[in-house]
Formats: sequence, C-alpha cells, structure tokens
Amino acid sequence: MSLTTLPVDSIRAHFPALRPSSQHKPYIFFDGPGGTQMAQQALDAMVNYISGGMANLHGMFGTSQATDELLEEGRRGMADFLNCQPQEVAFGQNMTSLAFAIARSLGGFIQPGDEILVTEIDHRANVDPWVTLAKDRGAVVKFIPVNPETFTLELNQLDKLLTTRTKLVAVSMSSNVTGTVTPVEDIIRRAKAVNALVVLDAVHAAPHLPIDFQALGADILFCSAYKFFGPHLGIAVVSAALFEQLPVYKLAPAPAHIPDKLETGTQNHEAIAGLLGALDFIQTLGTGATRKQRLRTAMEAIEKQEVEQALMLEEFLQNLPPVRLYRAPTDTRKTPTLAFTLDGVNSRDAAAWFADNYNMCIAHGHFYASTMADKLQVNELGGWLRIGLAPYNTPEEIELFKTALLAFIDIHYKP
Repeated sequence: MSLTTLPVDSIRAHFPALRPSSQHKPYIFFDGPGGTQMAQQALDAMVNYISGGMANLHGMFGTSQATDELLEEGRRGMADFLNCQPQEVAFGQNMTSLAFAIARSLGGFIQPGDEILVTEIDHRANVDPWVTLAKDRGAVVKFIPVNPETFTLELNQLDKLLTTRTKLVAVSMSSNVTGTVTPVEDIIRRAKAVNALVVLDAVHAAPHLPIDFQALGADILFCSAYKFFGPHLGIAVVSAALFEQLPVYKLAPAPAHIPDKLETGTQNHEAIAGLLGALDFIQTLGTGATRKQRLRTAMEAIEKQEVEQALMLEEFLQNLPPVRLYRAPTDTRKTPTLAFTLDGVNSRDAAAWFADNYNMCIAHGHFYASTMADKLQVNELGGWLRIGLAPYNTPEEIELFKTALLAFIDIHYKP
C-alpha cells in the first residue's frame, strides 16, 4: 500500500477527537509522541466490555470466563503485532512500572562489578530502572554517547564499552525526541557476543515501525498501547527462556507461571479490551489473510506515509534561520517526530502561541530524554518543541503548521 492510496480521510473518521464539534474549535494534533488519539474501535471495545458485565478472573460464571478469554486474546493480539509468543506478553500500568518491576527481578542476575550499558538518547524510563538496579547490586553503569551533531548513537565506541562484565544493555528502538531509529540489530548481535541481556524500549517505535521480536533476538521489549491509538496500558514482552527464570515479586497464592506471574494484582481489563480495539483499527490499514499479516502490512504502510510526510516538514524546517532542527542525516532511518528550537524563544511560550492562535497541540520540554537535553543544552529555554505525525494527520495540517511558524517568525524576529 502506498502513500497515495492510504485513505487519510477514512482514517480520520475512526477518531472521535477529530470530528467537528460545536463546543470548541477543532484541534490539530501534533502531539502523537506523547500519546495518540484513541480509535473508535478501542473506545467501543472498552465500553462493550464494561457494559457487558465486568468481572475478575477464574470464576465459574460467564462474565469471568469472558474476562479470562479477553486477556488471552490480548496476548494473542500483541503476539501478532510484535511477532512474539502469547505467553511472552505481560500487561501492566505502564512501561515505567513494568521496567522497574523487571529490574528488581533481575537483581540476582547482577553481581558487584558487573556492567550495565544504557544510552544518552533514551527516555529515562529505559535508563533509571537499570541505573537503580546497578546501584542496588554494586554494578557499574556505562553510557553509549549520543553524537551532538548527528543525534545518533556513537556505536563506534561499542566495542570499547562492551566487555565480558557487561550483563545488560538497554537501548531504545527510536528516539522519542529526534525520531532517530537505532540500528538495534547490530547492538543486539554484539551484546549477545558477550552474553548480555538486551532490553528494547519500543514505546516510540511501535506506532511507526513494523517490529519482529523473534527476529531481533532481544530478551525484553516494552511498548504502550496509548501510543498506538489505544488506552493507557503498558506491555512487556519477555523471551520465554528468560521469563521462566525471572524470580518476580508476587503474592504467594498468585500464579507462578508465565506471563501471569509478572501481572501483580487485578489488571486493567477494559484497557486490554481497548488494546484489541486499537489493533483492530490498525488492521484496517493492512492487507492479508491473517491478523498478523494485516498488522505487518499496515505498519509498513504507516511508515511509508509518515516518512514522506516527515520529509516535507524536515526540508521546511532546515531552511528557516531562527530554527535549529535536531534531525539525523538523510541516510538515517527516522520516525516522523521532529524536535527543534527557536533562537532566543522559550519553547513553552512558543507552544502556547501555537495553541492559542492555531489550536495546534505541539509539545515542549525535555520529554524525559533528559540526558540528551542536558548534553545539547536545550533546557535553558524550555527544552525542545516537538511535532509528531500520526496517520490521521493531513497534508493540509502540515501546510497550516508551516503557515503558523512563518507567522510566528514574522512577529518575533522583525528587524
């Protein structure tokens, strides 16, 4: 499916937040990296579960049995989306909570003097759980540096950073700020050569790129449903071989088998229903005989559309003197997430101006990629402005953003 045939108008019809309203001027949502709008299918699935009778698990009555099946179908859905095994999928409050829980469980795998490798480009949710683990166990933390000119990881230093003492490598598949897609295949291969566990943060990648967990060969992967048109729900994928060994903190009577043993307490059943609804929406953009095929081809179509749309913005922003665009070179794979600053202007003030004058949702700040923000010295003026595209964004919206930015420049940079 090509960009020219991807039906943007019909895509928008799936999103209640995009429908005209007499109550307020329509929003233009460029804040997808912080969370996309929810597809109607996700909303309907949540309401249907709630209105059809909510229940807890493992009962002898119909609503409980339906909830049991809902969780299993949720695992099967994510297995199709990420090409993993259903028993490798666990649900939780969010990626951060799941990462801290798994980090605590990995304590026995880390000994004093061992090394944990994280990166300067990552969201802190894929840094601090492992830094905390290292602190608790007396391990050493090393950082893969980000290149301040290309906004890519300096992987030429990886051979020096990886040693026989390296026990865990945590890296994002894509930056939630610059959109840089990390060549994780090479990192995984080199980490496995020293027998290190590999953790992938796919929270920003999952809405934009097709992902194949089995082909990648990582040990742990995280993503979040609210980044791909669903509700607030965290998802962890843990390879069965590691998952079976993972000594999780749990209540004594709770299940000890995978993946249930990681799911402490009662799960957010209605959110899992919404997750399935979001996957149903994504399927509508793909082709194929099975759900897995439709999800895969849909994500390929989404990436194709978004790459072309992002290029329109990238070329525009690169040619505006007051703008500094934080974007990797053209030969680097990227998501449609673009970060920039405006000379001498606080990003908070600029974001407020876009909201007040054009009803545009454009985020500002460090976006929890605080190590990179500190290194690039963007915090003095409120961090970055970040514009992120989703399949429901139109070329007309992009053109309106260009008009708005030119108007802002005209007002704030007059001679």
